[in-house]
Parts: sequence; structure tokens; C-alpha cells
Amino acid sequence: SAASDVYKRQDKEVSHLLKVSRRTLQDYRSNGILPYIQVGGKILYRASDIERTLMDGYREAYRSRK
Repeated sequence: SAASDVYKRQDKEVSHLLKVSRRTLQDYRSNGILPYIQVGGKILYRASDIERTLMDGYREAYRSRK
């Protein structure tokens, strides 16, 4: 629900979760890949947006049949 999906993930936590640098996160924000909100000097992310970004990049394993 929207109420339980508040913006609560910070840059450092998200970069660790996605295994990317904080600079890469900045690129994701600039390119519209990962939605965010800025409150004062903090950048915050919703867990659902992080999950959606991960699923957008998900690819099924390809296995050829012989």
C-alpha cells in the first residue's frame, strides 16, 4: 500500500543493495531510471521503485536445446 511504501531508503543503502556506486545512482536519477525524492540534502527512494527497477532489468536465463 502507498502508506507502507514511504520514501525511506537512502543513497548509501540503495547503492549497497543494488551493488552500484553512489555516482551510478546519480546517473540513474539523472536518466530517469530510478525515481526518488529530495528532502533537504537527502535523497530518498521507495522500496517499490527499487524493486520495479530491478525487475525491469530482469532477464530469464536462456538455454539452447540440442
